[in-house]
Formats: sequence, structure tokens, C-alpha cells
Amino acid sequence: MSYSKPKSSKLLRYLIMGLCAAIITILLGWNVQPSQTQNISKDIPKDIPKNITKDIPKPSGQDSLNVSGISISQSNPVAIVDIGKQYYQSGQYAQAIATWQQAADIYAKQGDRLNQAVVSQNLALAHQQLGHWQESEQSILLSLEIFQSHLPQPKLLAQALNIQGSIQIAQGKAQEALATWQRAAVIYEQIGDKDGAIRNKINQSQAMRSLGLYPKAKDLLNQVQSALQELPASSLKLASLIELGDTLRLNGDFAEATTILKESLAIAQKLNDKPTIAEIFLGLGNVNSSQLEATSAGDSRERQQKSTEAIAYYQQAAQITTRPITQVKAQINQLRLEIGLKQFETVKRLLPTIQAQLQDLPPSRASVYARVGFAQDLMKLNSGASDRQIAAQLLAKAAQQSQAMGDPRAESYAIGYLGELYERSQQFTEAQGLTEKALILAQNHNAADIAYRWQWQLGRIFKAQGKQSQAIAAYNETVSTLTSIRGDLVSSNADIQFSFRDGVEPIYRQLVDLLMTHEKGQALSQENLIAARKAIESLQIAELDNFFKEACLKGLSTQVDEVDAHAAVIYPIVLPDRVEVIVSLPDRSLIHRTTTISQDSLNRLLSELWRSLRRTSLETDIQTNSEKTYNILIGKELEAIFTTHKIQTLVFVLDGALRNLPMAVLYDGKQYLMEKYNLAVTPGLQLLDPHPLKRQQLEVFIGGLSKGTQNFSALPNVEREIQQIASLVSAPTPLLNETFISESIKTQISKNSFRVVHLATHGEFSSDAAKTFILTWNNRLGVKQLGDLLQTRDRDQLNPIELLVLSACKTAKGDNRATLGLAGLAVRSGARSTIASLWSVEDSATATFMEKFYQELMLLQTTKANALRKAQIGLLNNPQFTHPFYWAPFVLVGNWL
Repeated sequence: MSYSKPKSSKLLRYLIMGLCAAIITILLGWNVQPSQTQNISKDIPKDIPKNITKDIPKPSGQDSLNVSGISISQSNPVAIVDIGKQYYQSGQYAQAIATWQQAADIYAKQGDRLNQAVVSQNLALAHQQLGHWQESEQSILLSLEIFQSHLPQPKLLAQALNIQGSIQIAQGKAQEALATWQRAAVIYEQIGDKDGAIRNKINQSQAMRSLGLYPKAKDLLNQVQSALQELPASSLKLASLIELGDTLRLNGDFAEATTILKESLAIAQKLNDKPTIAEIFLGLGNVNSSQLEATSAGDSRERQQKSTEAIAYYQQAAQITTRPITQVKAQINQLRLEIGLKQFETVKRLLPTIQAQLQDLPPSRASVYARVGFAQDLMKLNSGASDRQIAAQLLAKAAQQSQAMGDPRAESYAIGYLGELYERSQQFTEAQGLTEKALILAQNHNAADIAYRWQWQLGRIFKAQGKQSQAIAAYNETVSTLTSIRGDLVSSNADIQFSFRDGVEPIYRQLVDLLMTHEKGQALSQENLIAARKAIESLQIAELDNFFKEACLKGLSTQVDEVDAHAAVIYPIVLPDRVEVIVSLPDRSLIHRTTTISQDSLNRLLSELWRSLRRTSLETDIQTNSEKTYNILIGKELEAIFTTHKIQTLVFVLDGALRNLPMAVLYDGKQYLMEKYNLAVTPGLQLLDPHPLKRQQLEVFIGGLSKGTQNFSALPNVEREIQQIASLVSAPTPLLNETFISESIKTQISKNSFRVVHLATHGEFSSDAAKTFILTWNNRLGVKQLGDLLQTRDRDQLNPIELLVLSACKTAKGDNRATLGLAGLAVRSGARSTIASLWSVEDSATATFMEKFYQELMLLQTTKANALRKAQIGLLNNPQFTHPFYWAPFVLVGNWL
């Protein structure tokens, strides 16, 4: 952010960052943990104040900021601006506003337009922090008007434009923010201000991400990295690197974020800047914590390693820092990880230390968040009445301080989590009252990223009391709010610890649970079934948004009968105590069936089935668990309905652990599912582009690796696979081995209108976007890089890629959400359909499969799903490859026509 001191050489010392109003907290890197409402206890003391937002006393002199004896009543505007700056830095934004307004009034009376404009910039920033959008806009417009019409000052004008852009992006006006920052960029270029240009490009990249201009945003960040490398070590370079590192963390670019922050650490150590060294260690810990969220379904050893690294960084931050707030934030973050690792001896040691340190912190947004976060950890521990008493007192004090400071965001957090504490104790009247107060605070200040939490909390409170209709209404409002902030959900929660799996995913599942609950013997209404289907499709999109760390998907309104009159779409929904299956039929009717089975039992069944899909397993072992799964998802009753409606294609929108399982292997006791139906999976009809494949002039890009490279094994039959495909279709010379590099792929794709892209190479799908990749001769193409490469040609989409084939890929071992990477890659590639393998198959079987697939694909009136089925049946009927291990892993994602 930028603080301004009148007539000072340090006018531009402090940086402007356009991510959101809470950017200072981002840089400090502290997080508040959202928690699940579990382990409910009834023994919260009854004497906790319930009307804590009424009649709050003003802070005493002891709580006020001590500024070296300078009295705010003095009429020295320079000293007053300094006091305001210190209020701002300590998170006391209302006090900063009052102080700076006094200075602005003095300058106005003196006719000092220059310094009035400078202080107005500061006021705009402070109002922005509190969500006072009208006042913030008025302040920055006054500054802009002075610099544009009365006192031409290019550098200060560019700074004012940067602040205006930050206000616009915080309000969700990404297009306006980008235009504003681009105006500032022109000025920085004209006056040769390289430092200002660097920070401006970081800002622009945020707006571009919000607008879906991901390649351009990445290019800008690459330019920033290059520019920073040319600068000598300095405080300015240090601050810019920290900004860039945190921006990359929010983008999900964890490896790059770590590299940049370590570079900033080297500079800080060279400058012997201990406070900043501590902040960087805090930031590095936060990168590891963010990776833990991204790998929540992954390898347990990797999670242990990331936890250990994060704890070490937090410990170093706490030891080095001279700032109490940094120390307590580092220790709270460490505490949260220790709780997750069940290191209760360490937890027991940390608790009294943190509690004592919190007592001495002066009022500020950061200290309020620290108290709220510590209270959340105490609630999660749920170790006794005394801890709940402490949590309640911490939250009540946080609410009092935030109201006294005039900080509605912090106040909403404190009151809302106090409401959760009452919810956990089943004191629902008090819980509802506090939650409604927190919600009103958030809504009155346009804080949708906070409001959805309290809408969800109200839904849980209503549900716990059996108020079904009120609960559904609250959940629907929650989903509506989440939809409105899709692109900003991660970045707007940068000042707290954000967990998609704990803080967003359960909302959709709990809504579906409510919608699918009915009295025994009563049928569910079509209205509820439609709403439940919509909720599960919205969850699919939200999961992909979280996978990419950006809202890159645009939903379409697609009806299955508009796509295929002989297709049924199946939505299995995994709930804690049952599996609900909704089926959308071509006549637009919805039917459903319920199977009572616990989520744990289902996961065990699917895990056993997955383990049996090995080449050495007996087929009877596969069929035993496969038939059980078939009966849960389909059974005889749905088969009869499919026969009545002449269904030929089944399209699955899969949920939970079902995603990792190929539906082709489901067994009805006599036949596998793929022997009877064409099969496809999709993240949802909202993401479907319902156009059939045009076979005239079907040009195919073909590339792959037959030789081993980068420690990956050779695939000798890839050469045969490529030659066979090239003989069947129109294709330029395939790129094989040393020629299969990203530059050559880009050149061919940009110059040709390929309808099919076939990549015969190693690849891996993971729930972590950073670990999803396709192997080239000299590199690994990540999911975003591959998407950008495949979309290098004209983006008018008149001739989009119809089909992307990945013939030698696999899902990450131990990652039960790995196929999220396949779905993400399929969507990001821009292809209407993707065919890929879920596990590595002998390349001789793959070559045979692909030859048959393309033979069928070239036939008129054959859909992609039907060509896939015919190729699978071809392997099934081949004595060498009859085992499901060979034919089951190939899946079609997206458009099946």
C-alpha cells in the first residue's frame, strides 16, 4: 500500500497492491482457520455477553496508539499525517481516517492543494480497508481531479490511478481496474519510473486473471520477474519480490512463489533486515500451508514433509521477529498444523504462550484476527470447558475491539465465530442472533466473501432445529453468494486461512442432503430434484475453479434432450449415510434412487475394486466388487427405465471416490456396462459444448515419445501407434521423440486447423494442478501450459479442437481425487472432448486400441463414445487383452457425440 508524507522524498516509498483491501494482512501472511461444526459440546458458560455489539466503550488511553508524545490535537499537518500513517500500519483504520481527515481539512484551509491531494490518497486507502466504497471513491476522485486539472504531477497522478484501480478491483470491477492501471502504466513509461511500472504490472495481472486473460496475466508476471532480476539488492526490490511471491501463492504457483520468496530472503539477510526476514519466513510457511490444502487428497508422506517445512518456517519467524504481532501469528499458524498432526504435547506447550502474548497486543485488525484464529483452534481442539470459556472471551474481546476501531470486517468475523461457538454448544437462539448480526455487518459493507460463511451457519442452525424450509433458503442464499464471488474467493480470503474442502465443498453437499431428504413413502418433487442437480453441477464447477485457483469456466444451459435423444445423464451423489442417484432422461424428467451405505463403506468398496484392477488379479475378484458398485449406481430398476426410453449412451457426472473408477468396468452379473452402452463422463452439462464431430477433412496432430527421457521409461509401441493413426487420417509429419518439444507443437498447432490432437506420451493427473502434466522430450507441460499451447491459434473458436487424446497417462498414486486433474486438463485444453487412460497400460494394447478407435471414428454416424466402446470391445474380444486391466482405463470426458 502507499502512505504519503507531505513534501517528502519518500512519497512513493510504500507500495500499492491491487489484490484487495486486505493486502497488508496478505503480506504479513497470517491466517484464520474456518472450522467444521463438529464435536458439539454443551458446556459453554452461560454468562458470556450476548449483546456484545451494544454500548461498547471507546478505547482507553492505554489502548490508544502511543506516538512519541505527539498530540493529535496539534495543528501541525505533517505530524498529524505521520500519526495517521502509524494508525494505518497498526490496523486501526478508523483512527487513521479521523487523523488524516484532520490533516486534509488543514491543507484545504491553507489552500495547499498538493498535500490535500496526497492525504486524500491515504484516506481512499483507509476507507477501502473498511469497505467504505463511496468515501473511498470520493477521496481518490478528489486527488485525481487536483492532479489532472490543477497541479500536473505525473508520478503522483500514476499513484492515484493505482489506488483507484485497487478500489475498483476490490469491488469486483476488474475491467475498470485494468483500464485504470493501464492508464497508470502509460505514465510510468513516459516518466521512466521502472519501479512504479513493476508494481503496476503486478496489479494488472490480478485484473487479467479476474477477466480470464490467464496467458496475458502470466506473461506480465514473467516480465516482472525479469525486470526484478535486473535491479540491485535494495529495500524496494525486496518489497516487490515479496509482493510477487504472495501473488504467485494466491495464483497456485507454489514452486515459483517459493523461489521468489527465497530470493527475497537472501536480499533481506544481506540487508540484515530482521523484521522483514521474519515476514518472509512467515510467507514461506504460508506457501507450504497452501500446498497442504492443494494436496489434501495426496501422498501422506508429502503432506508430512510440507507440514514439517511449514512448522520450521513458522518457528524461525517467531524466533527472529521483533514484532509481537508477527510472533503470535507465526505461533498460531504452527499451532494449527500441530493440531492437524496430532502433536498434542507441542500443542499443550504452545497454548499458554499464545494466550499470554494475545493479552499484550494493542487493538488492530491483525490482533483481532489473531484472537479469532486462536479461538477457532481452541474450538477445534474441544478439549474442555475451560478452553471454550477462553475462546468465548477471546471472541467477545475481538468483537469489542473491532467495533471500537470501526472495522466492520473484523467485527463480522468475531461475532460470527462467536455464533459458531454457541452453535457448537447447541444454544441455537443465541447462535442465530449472533450469526444474523455478523451477516448484517458483512452485507452492509459488501463483504460477500464473509457473508457466505454466516449464511451457511444460519442454514446449519435452522437444519439442527428441524426448520427444513428455512435451512434450504439459507443454503440457497449461500450458494448464490458463492457464485457471485467465484473468481475472488481465494484472493478475497487471503487474510484468513481458506480451505475449499472445509469451507466451501460441504455447503453444496449439505444443500443436496437437505433437498433429497423426504418423509418415508413420499416421492421427491421434481423441483427438489432439479435444485439438487443444479447444486451438484455447481459444485463440479466450484471444484475446478479451486483446482485452477481462478474462475475460468463459463457455464452453459444445456438440456440432455437437446444434445442426444438417446442419452441419460447420471448424477451419483455421495452423502455421509447414503448414495443418492439422480438420472436426467431425454424427456427432461428426473428420477432418483437411494442406496443406504455409509461413505466410509462405499470408499472401502471402491478402494478394493480399484486395487483389484491389476493385470494379475482374477477377473472374478473384479466382478464381485464391480457388481456391488453397479447395484448402487444403476441396478435393475434403472436398467428397465433405460430400456423403456431406448437409452444408448450413459453420461456420468461423478462424485467423490467414484471419479477414479472407470464406469466401463461396472458389471451386472452377465455383462460389463460398456458392452451395453456408450459411456462418457463430464464435469457437468453446464460445461458441455453440444456439437457433433464433423468428419470432413478431419486433420489430426500426432506427437509422442517412444524413447525414454527424463527418467521415464520408453514406449516402443508408440511408433506403431503413431504410424497406424497417420495412415488412417489426414496429418502432417508426426512429432516423435527429439522433435516432440513444446516449440514444435506450438508451431504446428498455430499454423493448422487440427480437429484432433493425439499425444502418445507419459502424463499424470493429480488433484494438484501443479502436479498434472504431459511429458515432452525436454520438459513437462503443466495443465495451464498445455491449455495455453493448444489455444495458440485464432481464438474465435470457429474451428475448435474436437478431440484431445492422451494415450499413455495415469492418475497419481494415492490421490483419491486425481481425476480432478483429468477434468481440469480436459476443460482447460479447450477441446470439446478428451480421451485418456486412468492407469498405465502396456503400449502394445494401447496401439491396438487406438488403431480400432480411429477406424471407428472415421465412420459416418458414429459418435466418439460409440467409437470408444467399439475399441474397448475389440480388446475384450482379443484373447491377449481380454482382462479389464487392458480395456477399462480409457475414458471419454466431455462431449460424447
